[in-house]
Amino acid sequence: MNDRSGYFKINLTGELQYKSFYPMPLPPEPPIIMDDEMISLLSNANRSMGILEGVSNHVSNIDLFVSMYVRKEALLSSQIEGTQATLDDILDPNLENNINLNISEVINYIKASNTAFLLLKELPICNRLIRSVHAVLMDGLRGSEKNPGEFRRSQNWIGPTGSTLKNARYIPPNTEDMEMAMSALENFINNQENHLDPLIKIALIHYQFETIHPFLDGNGRIGRLLITLFLREQKRLSYEALYISYFFKRNRIEYYDRLMEVRLKGNYEQWVKFFLRAVDESALDAIQTIEALIKLHEVNSNHILNSIKSPKTILRVFEYAEKNPILDIKKTSEALNISFNTAATAIKNLVSLGILYQTENVSRGRIFSYEAYLSILRKDTEII
Repeated sequence: MNDRSGYFKINLTGELQYKSFYPMPLPPEPPIIMDDEMISLLSNANRSMGILEGVSNHVSNIDLFVSMYVRKEALLSSQIEGTQATLDDILDPNLENNINLNISEVINYIKASNTAFLLLKELPICNRLIRSVHAVLMDGLRGSEKNPGEFRRSQNWIGPTGSTLKNARYIPPNTEDMEMAMSALENFINNQENHLDPLIKIALIHYQFETIHPFLDGNGRIGRLLITLFLREQKRLSYEALYISYFFKRNRIEYYDRLMEVRLKGNYEQWVKFFLRAVDESALDAIQTIEALIKLHEVNSNHILNSIKSPKTILRVFEYAEKNPILDIKKTSEALNISFNTAATAIKNLVSLGILYQTENVSRGRIFSYEAYLSILRKDTEII
């Protein structure tokens, strides 16, 4: 029997009998074994995080990158759960007219992320904050039986569509055990005396949250949002510039298998190593993306300045395109408080310079895209 991470306990009797997981409180006992491989992975992850933090703090228009990164993380995290939406879908300038359930899930994640970081200014990471963020994440997406903003009051399980308690892949704690486990997790998150490196601590927190599965829906997305939230609280990130779901999506089966390995065998070490690789690779990818976007900005800004005699308005539209890389004339004119014809002329100039491309020809509702910018951001956002 594995008693390091927890054990499966019998619930009910007879035909209704099933086994749910009872998670042991964190930190693990015996403690995490820091072998040479883990020390090396931790060093690499911390170094990459440090470089990302340095790059983020020295970019003049970091808010632009953060805005895009939050959207990318929202998309990737939602895609892990099977959401069928693309980056182009959520950047559509006519989003309100083309919205569907898949896109709504991503938009809600963005709203939930923004809510989480606002609440973090007033509250520590606690169950109250987690429930509030969940309420935003699930708002309007499911029926009331999914209890947005509330811990579940019934047993849930994880498995393929159509699975039951009899053939589920994993059955989280029953409701009573779940309440106790979430209380213990809240204490662990805010305990300053365990002296674990923040990256190892958040690896354990993420595992534990996914294992407890306190909500009827949205557990994966909330659990991944907790990662960035914790790193911000620990002052390891000044901006939401890390999209860790990039790694989890690419290694989705392994991600789930390694979480299960802890529950079945108490092997926290293999999960922590996997998590540290995720942080390292995600941070390095974020750094490369920022550097590529900065270079693109410089090249095209210079191209405009060297090609246009009076570039002021065109530069304003170009900056708008960096925040809204799929755009139409009407929304651009309204956002920048310029006339439709002025916006149209500026966009026409950007098209002639090869910066923007017309993607759709629908009378005055033409759509244009900043394709070079989008191609950098689209990496790993394809539907799988």
